[in-house]
Amino acid sequence: MNNEWFECKVKYEKTMENGLVKKVNEPYLVDALNFTEAENRIIEEITPFMTGSFEVSDIKRAHYAELFEAPTDDSADKFFRAKLVFITLDEKSGKEKKSSQNVLIQASDLRDSIVRLDEGMKGSMMDYTIASVTETAIMDIFHYAVHHKKEDEKPEYEQEPKA
Repeated sequence: MNNEWFECKVKYEKTMENGLVKKVNEPYLVDALNFTEAENRIIEEITPFMTGSFEVSDIKRAHYAELFEAPTDDSADKFFRAKLVFITLDEKSGKEKKSSQNVLIQASDLRDSIVRLDEGMKGSMMDYTIASVTETAIMDIFHYAVHHKKEDEKPEYEQEPKA
């Protein structure tokens, strides 16, 4: 299944470490099928963590070919966007062709992001160069959760018993 990522910005009042209340607009990455589902999912995911009111202020498609996430017990708390350039050879003309893709890396700092990127790309057969790596403001990633069927739900189509 091909992931469709949406960057959803959530605007709310956040209590800062010094006790002051500040209005913030934080981006989150959501795996969803369309804009409507992305909005519903971000509201569902973020509601348990909010004490006051909030609003989804913006939703836009985010084009990431790959996500390199850190293990949950890791201290990596930042997300970096890397632009990778792949060089392929056109067999008919013999000319080099460049194509680029963005990937998202969860890491603790810039150096760590490059190490994790190289580690994640180890199995790749294509040659690539890193054109850029920048820290993003993304706070968290919400993957598509497969909703499990409730026990009292009946299946849409009953299966006939086998003889």
